[in-house]
Amino acid sequence: MREQFTSQLKLAMKAGERRRVDTIRMITAALKDKDIEARGLGKSVGDDDILALLQKMVKSRQESLEIYEKAGRADLAGQEAEEIVIIRSFLPEPMDEAAVEAAITEAITETGAASIKDMGKVVAALKAKYAGRMDFGKASALVKAKLGPAG
Repeated sequence: MREQFTSQLKLAMKAGERRRVDTIRMITAALKDKDIEARGLGKSVGDDDILALLQKMVKSRQESLEIYEKAGRADLAGQEAEEIVIIRSFLPEPMDEAAVEAAITEAITETGAASIKDMGKVVAALKAKYAGRMDFGKASALVKAKLGPAG
């Protein structure tokens, strides 16, 4: 994935796409911070970590976008929207609701989860298999509902 950022940055620079250049540089800076943090812990940053970082960046921009829209700041909202599109271009295609439901059911079966106490195992299994392809906030709520009092 790192090579993809480098090659896309070069293409954006040649094409004179200022917003894309700035956004990719922001991604690589966040990635360097993540590398430094991981090195301090004796770990390395893999593609799953990069996907999680990108998802976090998209979520952050979506929150800012909503705030700017409510405040009537169309200029800043437009900038956030552009950055979201650029960051998402590096993420795999998100799963639709039916696929998420099926993945959750499969993960519950695979982990042998029987109650809400097993929720962590199920979410961990989903994160390992579907990093960057599903919103784990929503997925956790669905897992909780499936494993809840009825489950």
